[in-house]
Amino acid sequence: MNTKLYSKEPTKSKILHRLKITKGHLDKVVEMVEKDAYCIDVIHQSQAIQSALKKVDEVVLQNHLQCCVLDEVKMGAADDKKLISEIMNVFQKSQM
Repeated sequence: MNTKLYSKEPTKSKILHRLKITKGHLDKVVEMVEKDAYCIDVIHQSQAIQSALKKVDEVVLQNHLQCCVLDEVKMGAADDKKLISEIMNVFQKSQM
């Protein structure tokens, strides 16, 4: 199975855009902590970052299923057990 991120340009751009926005939010939270901002405000911003990263994960996983997994299955090169195990592992980690 291919081990690199494969995506069509619009999807890759969408992922990068979301990550750059999230990075900006993270920089803001660091600044808030450095300036002794109110704890609850820091937590709210941290939760927003976590939510944004989950959305990035969703887009990457959807891309993986639509591109990588589907291509492997179509070519008959897929190890079904490995594919299912890999996806289940990601799903289980997302539930923590």
